[in-house]
Amino acid sequence: MFGVKQARACVFAALFFSALIVIPRAGVMGLPRYDLLLIVAIAIQGWMLWAKLETTDELKAICLFHVVGFALEVFKTSSGIRSWSYPDPGYTKLFGVPLFSGFMYAAVGSYIIQAWRLLNLRIRHHPPYWMATVVALMIYANFFTHHFIGDYRWYLAAFALGLYARSVVVYRPLDKDRCMPLLLGFVLIGFFVWLAENISTFFGVWRYPNQLGAWATVHVGKWSSWSLLVIMTFTIVVHLKHIKSRIHVPE
Repeated sequence: MFGVKQARACVFAALFFSALIVIPRAGVMGLPRYDLLLIVAIAIQGWMLWAKLETTDELKAICLFHVVGFALEVFKTSSGIRSWSYPDPGYTKLFGVPLFSGFMYAAVGSYIIQAWRLLNLRIRHHPPYWMATVVALMIYANFFTHHFIGDYRWYLAAFALGLYARSVVVYRPLDKDRCMPLLLGFVLIGFFVWLAENISTFFGVWRYPNQLGAWATVHVGKWSSWSLLVIMTFTIVVHLKHIKSRIHVPE
């Protein structure tokens, strides 16, 4: 049941990344691949909302993840940075970044939100909200500032390790509670994001500078970056749920 519910939580991510693989690089009937991917992503979201696989509040959260991710994409692909690039043409590119790209970050948020609901997640020994927020903001900022003042990723990872050392995620696959260290969950999700990134670059959706001549495996160091991104995404979800619970507390 754990596997079934995990697969159910990955519906958006699985369908979206399947489209990344299936849609040919040349596009279909004159419509570029990047534009088709945007249409597919919106269609999947609309279908999930219509089929009640996703709530309106969850859709709002996913839109927030899209904005956060797209802003990072614009910076990373800008002139002078060029951490990666989107080489193919598209009508729905803004500042050189296809609009579908934000949905790749939203896919991570969608998975966490869906898994939280389906597995009835609870967090034991969650750190103070303000401290978790500071770490999340520093992680996000480091994605930008490391190009100018140095990469403090490992310092932030050490900070997060201490902050979440006692945190445990409790979940219920069927009729019995299970638990695992929350940090392990961050690392595992980060690993699967890294795998998805390898698949996406293999099919040329975007490319790192070392992949322009021929495809190469994404450096394993990116695993740590995505694990930190998962911490940031998780913190946003926790805050949204905390705010919603406070709004619905009876007076």
